[in-house]
Amino acid sequence: MTAEQYQPVPYDPELEPGLAAFLELVEQIPLRADTILVNRDHFATILPPVEIMVGDQPVELEERTVPGPAGAPDIQLTIVRPRGGVSNAPAIYSIHGGGMVLGNRTFGIDGLIADVLLFGAVGVSVEYRLAPEHPAPAAVEDCYAGLVWLAENADELGVDPQRIVVTGASAGGGLSAGVALLARDRGGPHIAGQGLLCPMLDDRNTNVSTRQYDGRGAWDRNNNDTAWDAILGDKRFTDEASPYQVPTRMKDLSNLPPAFIDVGAAEIFRDEATDYALRIWATGGQAELHVWAGGYHGFSGFSPDAEVSRAAVAARLSWLRRILRAP
Repeated sequence: MTAEQYQPVPYDPELEPGLAAFLELVEQIPLRADTILVNRDHFATILPPVEIMVGDQPVELEERTVPGPAGAPDIQLTIVRPRGGVSNAPAIYSIHGGGMVLGNRTFGIDGLIADVLLFGAVGVSVEYRLAPEHPAPAAVEDCYAGLVWLAENADELGVDPQRIVVTGASAGGGLSAGVALLARDRGGPHIAGQGLLCPMLDDRNTNVSTRQYDGRGAWDRNNNDTAWDAILGDKRFTDEASPYQVPTRMKDLSNLPPAFIDVGAAEIFRDEATDYALRIWATGGQAELHVWAGGYHGFSGFSPDAEVSRAAVAARLSWLRRILRAP
């Protein structure tokens, strides 16, 4: 079949104004190999300062420099706590999106702040090296190093090390899956759950949903190609691609922490996210999969008042309450 023969799943009409706003604000410049740096500059202009995102909310932010992977530079973490501190609290380890080529640790921190206040948790957002300057597995190794530091310093931070969730959207969802795989294979920190939101999991870009959104919608097939080329270089499409940065390439998905997998039915990552849940279930593992009808990539963030967005947010918070054993 040609690209024109792959009919896309229609968008939920209530989401269409938010999708138009997303495309106008975020994707003004097509993401191609020669526009990554220009896109980074543009991306930086649309992220509000952290001070504005915090406003008068009762949280404290702390910046920490902590050891990176062996032989690699230190990494930066932003730590968010309820004002006055906590003890024996759950922790939410947040990994930002941006295709592993864009963004920084403040992207999405407003959502992390909301979760910190709702659950009385400690939030940690990690800065990781971006491609193509730092190809795989730099990003996932940075994210794993930050998780190790969090677990090793749990007492100081007021964190219960048995209640650490790793989560992220898009690239952050893929990296969260990779961190969970590294923790399993290295006997690393305990992870209570992995929250994989519209996760970027597969470099091959060949399934039906990627073809349905070729030149359509938010983070289309072309953007995905650009990003994976930058991340993997000549290892793309080969068995040399790191399964920790490309989680669908991991042959064994057994013995992983419970996963929450959330994706729109009208976006490129639908099929790889669904397949990842199926493969976890096939090992006897725990996965909760939600495929939201008519949802574009990241729809709940840009269309927060739509009925399907409210349902998606409620499902994610329900899973977090159960995983974190929170009231």
